[in-house]
Order: sequence, then C-alpha cells, then structure tokens
Amino acid sequence: MALWLTRAGSFGEHEAKFLQENRVYLTWQELSESDLSGAKDYQAVKTLLQQVYPNEKPRKLGNWTGQIWAFILGMKIGDWVVVPSKSSPTIAIGEIVGDYSYDKVGHGLYRHYRKVKWLNTSIPRSAFDQDILYSFGAFLTVCEIKRHDAESRVRAMKDAGWKAANKPSNSQVKVAPTKDDEGDITDLVDLEQLSNDLIAKLVIQKFKGHGMARLVEAILQAQGLTTYRSPAGPDKGVDILVSGGSFGFDHPRICVQVKSGDTPVDRPEFQQLLGAMGDVKAEHGLFVSWSGFKPTVDKEVPSKFFTVRLWNQKALIEQLLANYDKLDQDIKAELPLKKIWTVAASEK
Repeated sequence: MALWLTRAGSFGEHEAKFLQENRVYLTWQELSESDLSGAKDYQAVKTLLQQVYPNEKPRKLGNWTGQIWAFILGMKIGDWVVVPSKSSPTIAIGEIVGDYSYDKVGHGLYRHYRKVKWLNTSIPRSAFDQDILYSFGAFLTVCEIKRHDAESRVRAMKDAGWKAANKPSNSQVKVAPTKDDEGDITDLVDLEQLSNDLIAKLVIQKFKGHGMARLVEAILQAQGLTTYRSPAGPDKGVDILVSGGSFGFDHPRICVQVKSGDTPVDRPEFQQLLGAMGDVKAEHGLFVSWSGFKPTVDKEVPSKFFTVRLWNQKALIEQLLANYDKLDQDIKAELPLKKIWTVAASEK
C-alpha cells in the first residue's frame, strides 16, 4: 500500500468538489481533451505529454510525467490519499476505491478522477508530526509520500484516533517513480505553510486555554482597539469586549468568543455568541476557534456576514503576522518570530 498527496488547486478552489463528490481529480486544464486510460506505462505518458507540450523543457516535462503517471497508473485501490486544505488548517485523508476514470462529458477540469472513500475530512494539521507535515508541503499537484515510514505512521494515526505516531527525524518528499528522470527532479516544499505549522505549534504551546484570549486581545489592541478581557472561568459567551476610541466609547462594539480546544465549534456555541452580543448590546461578533468550525456554523456565514466574523487557526495566524510589529513586547517575547524573504515556487 502507498500514501499519495493530491492537491485541490493552488488556492483550494476544488476542495469542496473533492469532498462532496468522494473523488480526487487531476485538474490539469491542458489535458482535459485527452483520455489517459490508453497509457500503459511511464513512457506512454511521457510521449503523450511531448505531443501536448512540444516546446517544454525536458526537466519540467519529466516532472509533470511523474505526477500524471502517479495519478493514472501509480495509485492503486486500497492506497490512501492526502488532500491538505487551503481554506482551513486541516487535512483530509481517504482510501482510493476506484481505478483511473475519464469523463468525456464532464467539466474540463473534472474529467480525470478516482473514486475515494473519505476516512476523515478535517484532521487538524497539528495532529501530525512535523516531518510528516514537511512531506505534505510538497509543491506538486500529485506525488507519493514514502520516506521515513510515512504511510504506516499515518495509517497508525487512524487506529489511534488520528493522534500522531512516533516519528523518526527528517522527512523528505519523493516524486512518484520517473525512471530515467528520477534523479533529475528537485523536491520543493511550501515553506510558508511549513513556517505557519511551526508558528501554530508554538502558539498552542504558549497560549492554550484562557491564554488564547490574551493573544487575541493583544492582536485587537495592536489594531488600535480598546478591549476588556473577562477573567478566567465561565464567561457566558463573552471572552473579550472590544470597541473603538481611546476610552472605548466609540464604534465598532464587538463581542469576542475564543475557543482553543481540539473540537471544531458547532452551531449551539455560535448561537451562544449571538445571544451574548444582544446581552452586552454589541453590534458585531468575532468567534475565534483554534480547531475551526463545523459545517453547521459555516452555513450561518452568509446570513451573518454583516454581523459576525469567524477566525480559525489559519485566520488567527494571518492576523498575528499582519500585526506582529505592533504587538506588546511581552507577547513578542513569548512568540519570537523573524520575517524572511524566499523565492516563490509554483505548483505542478
């Protein structure tokens, strides 16, 4: 058995379709008119790509051939597939239950697919060891994760309730076999995502429990808002009160609820925030949930767009980084971060 990484678009634009239709798609626009089921080996895939991309450099062509080979021939029924989310700090894992198929009447981006039985569609990234996350950060549309016993360790996580298994040090990504090109491909990873993973682990280590409300308050203060944070203990849906102006008498008036637990927030907790907003006469609400929100809450977003905002782990870290320079020195001391520049890479 093998473990495969498949991406749902550069911006996660295909995630919902993958999960709702129980499929993983090879969203390769230039191949939408090509039924790949006739390709029986790696060389046949490469020959087809040479026809589609006659002027492409051999190195890139070899890279693409390896990925497409992986999707149509490398993956086997019973293998597992990993789909990292771009919209939330979660990872979906499923079992491949169908061979490669081509739907000639489907939408151009959704003609190449494999059927999948999803095992879990919202595993927190923080549940995985860092070397596994490094492998999941490969800047490729499709690849096999095979170094450092990754496949058996991820399977063991399912038996352990999706908790991390013991890890060896340093994991790498290996592109699916490309035979003559195998030694000619440079492994690239999403350094930004990997950095965010490290920051997330430090945040939850330093600010678990009521400490998360302290961090959120510091971010809001860095934005020039006046705040009141409730003492630790039962808060009846109010962790922080926020308003504008140096005295806190101006608008907006915001009621904030913060959850740092391991369970996504469900609709009753969201309704509790709405009730608390009425109790304190707040015009707006902010719900911060480190583990994200269940679909029952996501469905409320359109009707509450002008009233409530939701921050999951990803949004909180984005706000932390955007306001880091203006944070209180004590917070910076607990979260020592350094800004760097690096070369951007693209998927495929």
